[in-house]
Amino acid sequence: MRLTIILAAAVLCAGSTPLIAKTAKQAAFQLDETTWTFTDKKDGKLKESIDADGNYIVNTVGGKHFDHGTAVMKANKACFTSAMTKDGEMCWTTKPVKIGHSMVTTNDKGEKLTVTRVKYTPLSMPK
Repeated sequence: MRLTIILAAAVLCAGSTPLIAKTAKQAAFQLDETTWTFTDKKDGKLKESIDADGNYIVNTVGGKHFDHGTAVMKANKACFTSAMTKDGEMCWTTKPVKIGHSMVTTNDKGEKLTVTRVKYTPLSMPK
């Protein structure tokens, strides 16, 4: 009898929006359909977009193709694998960032980079 009452109470509470709103965990940060700008020491200011399928393209702000590959989230890190190099996967620390805001990210080698999130702009491969 007690188990039935507890289960019934749990079902009623589960349907309660305020309770769910208070107890729901914030969704993990996703890279899909985001665009970022950053400055490469050698190549200057770059723009990177990650599409809904996890493919990324990096171009210079002038439009010259710089890199492309795949991006996935792994344990709160953004991991990129270039299709243009043999460097393998490189992961960077990340956190939720609003459009127009920046963060300092650190890769697995300890290198730091300041990135700024900008409005999503799909990029395309050069023809």
